[in-house]
Amino acid sequence: MELKIQLISMEMIKPASPTLEPRRKYLLSFLDQVAPHIFMPIVYFYRQNELCISDNDKSLHLKKSLSESLSLYYPLGGRFVNGGYVDCNDEGVPFFEAKANCSLDHVATNLVPENMNKLLPFELDEPHDFPMAVQVTHFQDGGISVGILMSHKVADAVSFFSFTNNWAAIARGGAVKDHRLPEFDSAAIFPPRGVSGFDPRVGIAKEELVSKIFTFPASQIAALQNKYSAAADHTPRRPSRVEALSCFIWTRFLSATESKPDPKKIYTIVHAVNLRTRFDPPLPENHFGNLSRAAVSVLAVEKALEINEILPKVRDSIKSINNEYVSDLRNGVSHLNAMKDRMGMSKRGELISFSFTSLCRLPLQEADYGWGKPVRVGAARLKYKNLVTFMDACDGNGGIEAWINLKKDDMEKFEKDPELKKFLVEID
Repeated sequence: MELKIQLISMEMIKPASPTLEPRRKYLLSFLDQVAPHIFMPIVYFYRQNELCISDNDKSLHLKKSLSESLSLYYPLGGRFVNGGYVDCNDEGVPFFEAKANCSLDHVATNLVPENMNKLLPFELDEPHDFPMAVQVTHFQDGGISVGILMSHKVADAVSFFSFTNNWAAIARGGAVKDHRLPEFDSAAIFPPRGVSGFDPRVGIAKEELVSKIFTFPASQIAALQNKYSAAADHTPRRPSRVEALSCFIWTRFLSATESKPDPKKIYTIVHAVNLRTRFDPPLPENHFGNLSRAAVSVLAVEKALEINEILPKVRDSIKSINNEYVSDLRNGVSHLNAMKDRMGMSKRGELISFSFTSLCRLPLQEADYGWGKPVRVGAARLKYKNLVTFMDACDGNGGIEAWINLKKDDMEKFEKDPELKKFLVEID
């Protein structure tokens, strides 16, 4: 049965207390400026529990607690102005209510990325001047989903989940602990600068994309870690789960879609890295904004499929995101020039790149709004090709879900790859 959604209502949820005048102008940092103007998605699923709270009461509870949360996260209730700052004018967050034509389990037990987009209030690349939006969808069995969009212009994944979990803590009647209160100082850390000539929308796909979830059992991930550790005998430590899976997915993609590497193209693997832990001393996780950067591994064309070439390059690029890198990044000029160079290569079709973002070990399952933790958490079909999001598998046994976005014809080849299929089956 096809999932169908009917919108019921929309209301602007405003902060419970007005934003003070000194806080009204929230400057975007340099890293905010170069972030893509798209929404990051997350959808939480909650079954009806023994309290049997009505749909109306759930919605009122979420609206009230969101309003209280926006008083702490005041930029989220404002509006973008000319791409340079947020006017924290308390205009509020769009809060949609909808109803679905099926039970929650019909959707949540077998997630389909395209369905997840229906549980979100807007398209991810739809231009809007508000930093956040919410859609609560009521299912026929009393379950609900809470779909949240947050603009990448104001936040990275760490900040996103810091907000959702603090909102949930407030909804449960608790207070946000001091060490979790948001710090809005990213523009002081990475001051804004002129970014003329840089287009953050480069890379958003014009062609049809397909998103699918591939679940790798813990036993197969361990087998890949052991295999790659043996192959790269000069590597001092066993690869992490994310390192092993990234290298595996890259090799399977290239093998399935390219007859042979093209010497006229540049091959790169990109990993998102949280900068907070790379400062000396480290920044606490409650620093809000875009405090992450890309570790880019450039591969030799003739060795683009050799694991003893790929793994050390990936590891070295991630390791290079250190305090010295952060210091250079605060200057900004060389980094902006490098991004412009990559933008040009991408436009000319000279770049074959695969990007990985890991949400593993982030507190995705902690958002309890008063009726228990979510039974399932998911993302959506994204707007960038060759992009993978890793999430801990829902069974809690150490497996990983890879949400993979590819061009339609590439996905048809990729998902038929025999070596890929082998590693999607649990080892007895």
